[in-house]
Amino acid sequence: SSMDVTGKDAETALDLAGVTVNKNAIPHDTKPPAVTSGIRLGTPNVTTRGMGSAEMSEIAEVIATVIQNIGNQSVMEEMNSKVKTLCQSFPIY
Repeated sequence: SSMDVTGKDAETALDLAGVTVNKNAIPHDTKPPAVTSGIRLGTPNVTTRGMGSAEMSEIAEVIATVIQNIGNQSVMEEMNSKVKTLCQSFPIY
C-alpha cells in the first residue's frame, strides 16, 4: 500500500519479469477482490528446485525492483533475464 501499487498491477508486472504470484486481499483491504492491495508468494517451486536463502534474497530483490519500476519495459526485460538465469541454475528434473 505504501508504494501505491495494486496487487493486480504487481501480479501483471511480475509475470512479465518471470515471477509468478497471485494478487491477494489483505486484512481490511480497501480494494475490490478483482484488484486487491496485496500479493501472495509461494515457495514450493523454488524449494523443490533446491534453491535456498541466498536465492530467495535474489528473488526478493527482483520482486522489489519490478514493483518499484512498474511500466519500465527495460527493467522488466532485465529482471526476466535474471530470473531465467537463476532458474537455469536450478533445473527441474
